[in-house]
Amino acid sequence: MALVSLKDMLQKADTGRYGVGNFDVFNVEQLIGVMQAQQEMRAPLILAYGPPFEPYSPMRHFARLLRSYAEETDLPVAIHLDHANTLDEVKQAVEAGFTSVMIDASALPYEENIQKTREVVAYCSPLGIPVEAELGHVGAEGDSDPAAYGLTDPSLAGEFVERTGIDALAVAIGNAHGVYKEKPWIRFDLLAAVRREVAVPLVLHGASGIPDEDIRRCTELGISKINIHTELLQSAMESIRRDIEAGSGYYDVFNHHVQAVRERTAEKMRLFGSEGKA
Repeated sequence: MALVSLKDMLQKADTGRYGVGNFDVFNVEQLIGVMQAQQEMRAPLILAYGPPFEPYSPMRHFARLLRSYAEETDLPVAIHLDHANTLDEVKQAVEAGFTSVMIDASALPYEENIQKTREVVAYCSPLGIPVEAELGHVGAEGDSDPAAYGLTDPSLAGEFVERTGIDALAVAIGNAHGVYKEKPWIRFDLLAAVRREVAVPLVLHGASGIPDEDIRRCTELGISKINIHTELLQSAMESIRRDIEAGSGYYDVFNHHVQAVRERTAEKMRLFGSEGKA
């Protein structure tokens, strides 16, 4: 099956009320670990890459590696550009072989967000590339205080989706990127209200560190795409620290790194309800 449309993948998840894991990766250890977990779980998978990874793994090279691994599996995979800020970044990703993109203009005023998102949709839609965008503004690393960023306004959600033509909508409901300083306070009331206003699949960013019971409730209320990155890094660092203390050689460090990422990814796929849904 290999590469599939993100739009079709998420619509299936939306109907089945489970979440598809979006795992942001930028090195081969993370990539192998995530792919191994997919084989174990027989789950759909979104391999994601964001512009901040460019200094570590340049997109023009890493995209080829993503596609190579994706094309060798018999399971559904989408290759997704996460948090692009400009149309130029989107164009580079499409040319590199990404099968879907997110344009994040959520920090801009509402009308400017719509304008930038529409430009990306106008470019991607004729190419069959699904587009995700964000309404409200998910907090920066460690910032889950709703007062510090823009919560998604359900009264604008329907209009935003209609005017932009996007295929998936990321929501800001108390979730934040990076490591949470305290237990996140997820606004399930806002999520339910947004779900009533739009028909496109909904996306939860900053899911690393959100309690399992809250993740389950989010999928029940309509979240279809769940983004994980920080927990992959944490699992890798825990493995590396153990190996340093044990005086392990490089090859063992590499293999344990892959194993740690695989185990954490499989754990998340079970949690999201996507196991066996490929």
